[in-house]
Amino acid sequence: MTSRRGFSAVLLAALVAIFQAKDAACESAEVPPLQLQAKIPLGDVRGRIDHMAVDLARHRLFVAALGNGSLAVVDLEAQRLDRMIGELSEPQGVGYDPATDTLYVANAGDGSVRLFKGSDLLPSGRIELGSDADNIRVDSKAGRIVIGNGDGALTIIDAVTNSKIASAPLKAHPESFQLDSNTGRIFVNIPKAGTIDVVDRTSGATIASWPTAGRSANFAMALDRAREHVIAAFRSPAELGIFSSATGSFIASVPTCGDVDDLFLDSKRDRIYVSCGEGFVDVLAADGTSYRQVAHIATAPGARTSLFVPELDRFLLAVPAKGETAAAIWIFRPSP
Repeated sequence: MTSRRGFSAVLLAALVAIFQAKDAACESAEVPPLQLQAKIPLGDVRGRIDHMAVDLARHRLFVAALGNGSLAVVDLEAQRLDRMIGELSEPQGVGYDPATDTLYVANAGDGSVRLFKGSDLLPSGRIELGSDADNIRVDSKAGRIVIGNGDGALTIIDAVTNSKIASAPLKAHPESFQLDSNTGRIFVNIPKAGTIDVVDRTSGATIASWPTAGRSANFAMALDRAREHVIAAFRSPAELGIFSSATGSFIASVPTCGDVDDLFLDSKRDRIYVSCGEGFVDVLAADGTSYRQVAHIATAPGARTSLFVPELDRFLLAVPAKGETAAAIWIFRPSP
């Protein structure tokens, strides 16, 4: 009998093949660095949309529909809304762990993390974090789930037992944070403190706190491991700040669109994708020790949440409902 891992690999290969076939059908003329390929309506989803995660084996996208207290499950292969999971309390962060086949949904309203398991997404538990459970990062290799929460903490969960095994105290509520597998550090945006903090993943201690060079509202973050950069997106002013991951020294700044909420590195093309609530996606290309804007793509007001999936080579943008226009996931194909 085919193992679940083998079956998942076949499903993923099939989904990639579908995307590649669509790529081959595209014209070879000059095209923008991101091409809109499809829009998947999200039904009755209203209000703010927050973060997303993907189950590659089942080609499913999970979308935190914070505004109406639900989670949208999208079939990426069929390009349709598969189902809605309701009765959530302002869902913000979403993380899927393929090692345990578990979906984690962090809720701002009651501070809980709800667990759903398997192909049927059956409820399988609840972890209480007190308040404002937010961003989630999954470290499947280490068997750990890291969640930002409360007035200032990163809570570390054992992925097998789903029990809390550590908590790293912070000065204020954490926004985006990134796990550095090479050094065992966690880089954390702390907007209210105006810092980027560095946390030791083993001890939970804050080992450094970097000032943000006069910038504020640092919400999104990405790591450029090849250049040893921490890239933080600021809303005031609207720009990226480039910092040395080794020393925290400020290297450069690059203007971006406004109200940024997500930031991703496309290492294959040496690019950065920035999604902004003012209704644009900025594409930046590496330029020496910094980056330069190569495209300013109009999207829709409020569309500030995104997800880049390297395994599928797709950039996904969550577009909220406006008037009679339904909320949707816009699928972009990077090019070339």
